[in-house]
Amino acid sequence: MNSRWKWFATSPWVITGVALLLRLAFAVYQGHLVPSEALATVPFQNEVGSVAAALAQGKGFCCLFRQPAGPTAWIAPVYPFFLGGIFKVFGVFTVASFYAAAVLNCICSALVCVPLFGVAESIGNRATGVTACWLWAIFPSGILIPFEWIWDSSLSALLGVSLLWFTFYLAEHPHRRHFIWYGLFWGFSLLVNPALGAVFPFLLLWLYLDTRSRHVPRSKEILLTIALTVAVCLPWTIRNAVQFHRLIPIRSDFPFELWMGNNPIYDERSREINRITRYEQVHLYTQLGETVFLDEKGRAAREFIRNHLVLCLQLAGSRANAVWLGTATPWQDFQRSDSSLVRFLFGWNAFTALGTMGGLVFLWFSRRQFLLALAAFPLAFPLVYYVTQESLRLRHPCDPELALLVALAATWPWWHPGKHAKKV
Repeated sequence: MNSRWKWFATSPWVITGVALLLRLAFAVYQGHLVPSEALATVPFQNEVGSVAAALAQGKGFCCLFRQPAGPTAWIAPVYPFFLGGIFKVFGVFTVASFYAAAVLNCICSALVCVPLFGVAESIGNRATGVTACWLWAIFPSGILIPFEWIWDSSLSALLGVSLLWFTFYLAEHPHRRHFIWYGLFWGFSLLVNPALGAVFPFLLLWLYLDTRSRHVPRSKEILLTIALTVAVCLPWTIRNAVQFHRLIPIRSDFPFELWMGNNPIYDERSREINRITRYEQVHLYTQLGETVFLDEKGRAAREFIRNHLVLCLQLAGSRANAVWLGTATPWQDFQRSDSSLVRFLFGWNAFTALGTMGGLVFLWFSRRQFLLALAAFPLAFPLVYYVTQESLRLRHPCDPELALLVALAATWPWWHPGKHAKKV
């Protein structure tokens, strides 16, 4: 019985199953609390849902806000096509489509445990891998987001940790065919979520330094990886160039996101409007078209930053707080909240942030050879959100790596000093 219980508690596949059950249970429970009419429409009232509906109805990659405003490059293409396929099978804006998308999100989120275990065990030991998996199984954002957001967040989390695992695997098995698959995988991942590109140069640099330290540098293979990554993204870039007559590698929305985080509503002395409404921006987008709309937002954002540099730096600091702790003023919001769940989430965010820092410190002292690859996720990935918009949903693709760093900090006393980590 003891051996069976130990196997149950330490098997990554069993933990993956538990993670899936937790996510599905939350989805079912929450779904019963929401009227079916709302489930069929509200989760899709975003850019992804609008474009997916247009694809399912044969209109093409367009209609960003359910308005006939023509083609769009606002979002990356893979997930809208994926959701459009669900709409084709289960109907556009139906309860069945919502549950199909939510279940697939849950599966992606639960599968994170598999590559996460491999990476964690290779850096620390089996206890590290098991701890990382259990942390991810109960990670609040991993349970909430698959149901709350019909978006690429859960898939991006799976891709991010899989890319990290693949990078470590290549260091041990640097065959050219593996680099080919690695480049193709990177290209696909960027077409799902271009934000993952923030860690691309760091993982390649780590791979180059690691192979060079083994006296088998793989410069040509790394260049091949870059070329294949670009080649996978190139057809979409060409499509965007044809439609919009400018270079848009994957998505075009950065000027709007920059303006959303840096505009006159943040200036108390401004005489301009003190609110931004979705209706107003959708109307303006439809009236001007995507190219002119984004050009105007980009100019307005840059002008505001030039004239309010100190304020924008303060806003960036507040967003950094929100990315890691949930809000710009976590302690005050914790005290004001009368919800046990909200207070728990604030506590978990603080625990994750401290554990992440602890994991990086322990890596510096005990597994420094892995530091560059792992530090890229908490340090480089969120940077763009400090200057645009903040959300725990936007940070979610690097949450598995945060669980890994927390596990490293928690199990560090049980690592064998001086023993080289076992690679993937």
